[in-house]
Amino acid sequence: MDQYPLPVPPITASGAVHADSDAIATVAARAEAEAISLVWFLYADHGGIIRGKAAAAPLLRARMVTGIGHTVAMMAMSMLDHLQPVAGMGPVGEVRIMPDPATFVPLPYAPGAAAMLADLVQPGGEPWEACARTYLKQAIADLAAEGYAVTAAFEPEFTLGRREASPDGGPDRLVPADDSLCYSATGFHLAHDYTIDLLGALQAQGLTVEHYYPELGHGQQEMSVRHAPALRAADNHVLYRETVRGVAFRRGMWASLAPKPIPGQAGNGAHLHLSLRDVGTDGQLGDQAVFHDEQDRYRLSATGYHFIGGLLAHLPGLVALTCGSVNSYRRLAPQMWSSAYSVYGMDNREAAIRICSPMRDDPAGSVNLELKPSDSSANPYLSLGACIYAGLDGIRRKLDPGDAVNVDPATLTDAQRQAAGASRLPASLDEALDALAADDLLLESLGGLRRRAYLAVKRSEAAAFAGTDPAYECFEHFTKI
Repeated sequence: MDQYPLPVPPITASGAVHADSDAIATVAARAEAEAISLVWFLYADHGGIIRGKAAAAPLLRARMVTGIGHTVAMMAMSMLDHLQPVAGMGPVGEVRIMPDPATFVPLPYAPGAAAMLADLVQPGGEPWEACARTYLKQAIADLAAEGYAVTAAFEPEFTLGRREASPDGGPDRLVPADDSLCYSATGFHLAHDYTIDLLGALQAQGLTVEHYYPELGHGQQEMSVRHAPALRAADNHVLYRETVRGVAFRRGMWASLAPKPIPGQAGNGAHLHLSLRDVGTDGQLGDQAVFHDEQDRYRLSATGYHFIGGLLAHLPGLVALTCGSVNSYRRLAPQMWSSAYSVYGMDNREAAIRICSPMRDDPAGSVNLELKPSDSSANPYLSLGACIYAGLDGIRRKLDPGDAVNVDPATLTDAQRQAAGASRLPASLDEALDALAADDLLLESLGGLRRRAYLAVKRSEAAAFAGTDPAYECFEHFTKI
């Protein structure tokens, strides 16, 4: 299902978000017909954690009008539940968790429960400037004003296993479910029951599964979901994250999408695939594949190269949003197939941006860019929104990304990397945050309250893990992401 079955909640002349009465009635009828007792209103916070509150079924109609009350302070909470001192996010103040009825889905892994993705709005329904989902909506609107629409897909990896006490008395550890080889048939066999459950649960929520395979790390899995319009793609990733974990919990297992849940094992990315279409007269996706040019060596249009130019220009600060945790930077290292240098290349899986070779059944529509430095510790709305703003800047300024680098940049000499413009990506969250703080365009796109809160939360996480051992860091990440 590429589009939502119901319209996105409209905005009134006052700027307030409200759900259409027909949409409310449709959701309430579905909840009753499917014996739903609780409906989770979910959002992603600045720590990359999925949080929310639930409405009981008898009050669902009312809460779809009013939202559920919530303290403004929660968007200043880190992934360790440490509240940061951010002006405007203290003990005084209220927002509402306002669900989007177009996103209603019963949860196969939680019988009797359903979920809706939510915006954080002011008590009167007006948008709140620290809402991450609203940020992505703003990016989509700004891109549409230039005549473009993004289709996107997160391509997540995760580690399946069991949470066990450490034999040395340290923090609990994640013990992989198997020790199979990359893409091996043994891996298919050993994870089969779980993956069939996961596949069914994703499909039941309207997500179109494209591929599945056991990945490089022990217990590592990848099940990819088909691309969708930008807002739907980010919503899909929230549902995906919770489904991966929820299905595991129901089976007495543990699943983690943390970038590096186990020291010494392969890391989990969530590569972000992006392509542009024109905007149709109805405001929906048009028919033109903007990134395609049949005459180009790599089948990529000038607009596609400009988009790459924008991503590369902002990449040092951008990774603070796409790789949003201390744990992320254990994964981002040379020759880890996760990218460590700010280059692009044709099907180069060590480049930060890969031009993906098109599929023969749709050579124009399948041209897309893959951002490698991206993982599931990021808030997907901020991550995707920032990528849109960076790419749009490249289009507006017609930025030239230079020549493609079609070798592993780690194999080049320092002089060769310098000639190719292959600078090293930030090696820590602190370095990435410094780069973000120096990126005027990304800061302006985030707005005052959102950027202050994000930087405060992430600086606090970097400080909290400074000097800690890998076992503690990995424990805190695999149990939360």
